[in-house]
Amino acid sequence: MVAMKRFWTAADLVAEEGGWSVRLDGRAVRTPARALLTVPGEALARAIVAEWAAQGEEIDPRTMPMTGFANATIDRVLPAPGEFRGQIAAYAESDLFCYRAAEPEGLVAAQCGTWDPLLDWARTCHAVSFTLTDGILPVDQPARTLAALRDAVEAIDPWLLAGAATLTQLGGSLVATLALLDGAADVETLWAAVTLDERWQAEQWGEDAEARARLDARSADFCNAARYCDLVRAA
Repeated sequence: MVAMKRFWTAADLVAEEGGWSVRLDGRAVRTPARALLTVPGEALARAIVAEWAAQGEEIDPRTMPMTGFANATIDRVLPAPGEFRGQIAAYAESDLFCYRAAEPEGLVAAQCGTWDPLLDWARTCHAVSFTLTDGILPVDQPARTLAALRDAVEAIDPWLLAGAATLTQLGGSLVATLALLDGAADVETLWAAVTLDERWQAEQWGEDAEARARLDARSADFCNAARYCDLVRAA
């Protein structure tokens, strides 16, 4: 694929009815689907402008995560938010925090110490209960729990759904995503929680460079999704 060359000098934003539009040398930026790149709040708009301003002679989309989330929201989420809500809510049926190790004792204790407080938060905040199990075989969650967590997902602002979907898919936990959106835990705490098993195994048996690189890439994506959500909520 041929890299796209930088074609502008200055990136800026303009306040318009319904949000903030990103401009390059005064010309409106458009999404891949050719919609105007207009976002609801100034904080997100300024972060996107900073990504465009920081580009070198060639555009590197990998260094523009906020632009990517905004594009995905405009082109894919807003036309069909129900599809994204369904994908996110499905994780209530198999939340990572409900699947526990039977041994060794150290891992069991680590999971309890890290995951139980997050499940306790969900129990209190969303009036739900959870069925925990040892191992990886599927376990059914109470119908009332699934319904309550679906309601929680339905309440998420559509502009947050792209970030929420990324957080949930990378972490395997809807509870973690809801805790972050609610401000019940910060991104570092939640990333440590959703990668507890991987980090435990690495500490016990060692970690190769490829595994470390994959984990670092997931961590960057997780943190970018969390930052996107923070910027949207700052609107």
